[in-house]
Amino acid sequence: MNVDPVRYAGRPGERRSAQEEAIYDKLEELGIAFDRADHDHADTMEDCLAIEAVLGGKICKNLFLCNRQGTDFYLLMMPGDKPFKTKYLSAQLGCARLSFAGAEPMDALLRTIPGSVSALELLFDTQGKVQLVIDRDLLSDETVSGHPGFSTSTVRLSRDDMLRYVRAVGHAPVIVDLPTE
Repeated sequence: MNVDPVRYAGRPGERRSAQEEAIYDKLEELGIAFDRADHDHADTMEDCLAIEAVLGGKICKNLFLCNRQGTDFYLLMMPGDKPFKTKYLSAQLGCARLSFAGAEPMDALLRTIPGSVSALELLFDTQGKVQLVIDRDLLSDETVSGHPGFSTSTVRLSRDDMLRYVRAVGHAPVIVDLPTE
């Protein structure tokens, strides 16, 4: 995977996808400063290690999940190096077994594709159908990173600014405690 070795401040000078532009517009509207790294499509957490080196901070894992019936949707943010076990999250949320949601609801609700989802796409969930869930361990980091629309760029912003952003787009996060083992 190719990663531009330069860390940029703010949005790119050239036009990007409508989704990415909308996210940058919202960040600017809220007065949120951010750094950005540009790279090839990053599909895995291993790909993200090179991006972490450019941005100077850890990249979190973002998982788009749903209940068995496919009627309730969750976006889980957790440390990238922490294993995920659905039974612990399901128990804390008080819902039936969770599984990974498919590409169709991800596109319909968040206007993105698998491998690109982050809390920044909650901007597009105007009906509040996606519940943001954050693992408490992630909140110990001072910065949080995510893809703005698609995983060919990654932005890093302060943890507090990310929380302010998600609240500004109508999402109150639920904080959970997921085990490390």
